[in-house]
Amino acid sequence: MADDLFGAAAEEARSRRAPLAERLRPVRLDDVVGQDHLLGRGRPLRRLVDGGRLASLILWGPPGTGKTTLARLLAVSAGCHFELMSAVSATVKDIRAVADAAHQRLGERSVATVLFLDEIHRFTRTQQDALLPHVELGLLTLIGATTESPWATVNRPLLSRCTVFQLHSLDDRAMRRLVARGTAELGVAIDPVALDHLVAGVEGDGRRLLVALELAAQLASGPTVAEADVVDALGAGAGHYDTSDHYDAASAFIKHLRASDAEQALAWMQRMLDGGEDPRFIARRMLIFASEDIGPADPTALLVAEAAARATEFVGMPEARYNLGHAALTLARAPKSREVVDELFAAEGREVAPPPAAGHHG
Repeated sequence: MADDLFGAAAEEARSRRAPLAERLRPVRLDDVVGQDHLLGRGRPLRRLVDGGRLASLILWGPPGTGKTTLARLLAVSAGCHFELMSAVSATVKDIRAVADAAHQRLGERSVATVLFLDEIHRFTRTQQDALLPHVELGLLTLIGATTESPWATVNRPLLSRCTVFQLHSLDDRAMRRLVARGTAELGVAIDPVALDHLVAGVEGDGRRLLVALELAAQLASGPTVAEADVVDALGAGAGHYDTSDHYDAASAFIKHLRASDAEQALAWMQRMLDGGEDPRFIARRMLIFASEDIGPADPTALLVAEAAARATEFVGMPEARYNLGHAALTLARAPKSREVVDELFAAEGREVAPPPAAGHHG
């Protein structure tokens, strides 16, 4: 009895100390803020839940839009065991262990298993191939989460067994509802100007909003969060590599490749990788660059970029950094040509001639 009381007290204390985003995590689909195009009455995910069946699917959208929460709620609604795995750290051995446990669970208790695979775009082809048969046989219902286009990052056989649902950044109305919940939980008020600044500063990322709100409440000198508190809270989190950094860094990387500045191209590539960027995204950008910006000026550039992309799949991080660096140096130093782009553009308005007549061979 004493152990039970101690355990309950410890759990209650842990709950009080949990980050605000965790304390406000929805426990029902009706509690989810935003994504009405998927969860509204008669919308696709709502119909799946109401029908009591759950198929493999991929949730694609920006950070902080509720992918993990949705996956957990879908599993619970379908009466399934929920297994969470991160593609950043999971191995083929981990996949087999989850599949074995799912098989045992199904046989002993008739309980199906939902595997939520966070950042599925980071899974190599080998790992995706290892997962495929378990999904194909229905032993695991897969819910993948990704911020990258699944059509570019998920194997076609695995993708063909999943339905892709796209999540959107939270709109202004949804963000303000989330702030209202957060201030109620924290027992504080927020100045209207501070509220506007907070909503504008997190760009539709619900998790980032709650993190900033909690910090701003801690910085506040009284029961009301002021604009200065929000400015400080948002500034404190400005050093992380987020969605806007992803696009800015990729743009800078390509610009330096075009300028034949190998040193700066490598520096930006390093920044992306150190910030957690998917190395396959960098490989794809170089594959495009090899034809778009070099083309026939150096036909071997595409071969080097392709080899780096294959090596990235086979080797994985951190060693794939050498393969990507090899390709980046080669592309930066290669002669540049827009011939492929120019010729494709010219071909759009060019009259198509009939094929030449078959010649006679004497």
